[in-house]
Amino acid sequence: MLVAGDAARPSTGQTLWFGESGHGAAGVAWDWVRLPYGVVAMADPMALITNLQLINTAGEVLAPMESVRQLNEIVHALPWQSEVQRALGVH
Repeated sequence: MLVAGDAARPSTGQTLWFGESGHGAAGVAWDWVRLPYGVVAMADPMALITNLQLINTAGEVLAPMESVRQLNEIVHALPWQSEVQRALGVH
């Protein structure tokens, strides 16, 4: 989803990254905002939406705060900003 901005408000949108495996589909979604100078950032790094359940090396489900930290590391490793810039028509 993309909402083009103007002089009064920035462009905003939502990104969804997903993949399929033998266990089914997995995805992570987040809202983003285009800041001054064309910088694209997550609108709220704590507001990730996912169907993933992360576990530690002992097989225990991670606490919500630890899951958010791990998911943020995953999101920051993805080339999503360049895809948003492409969708916005920014080079």
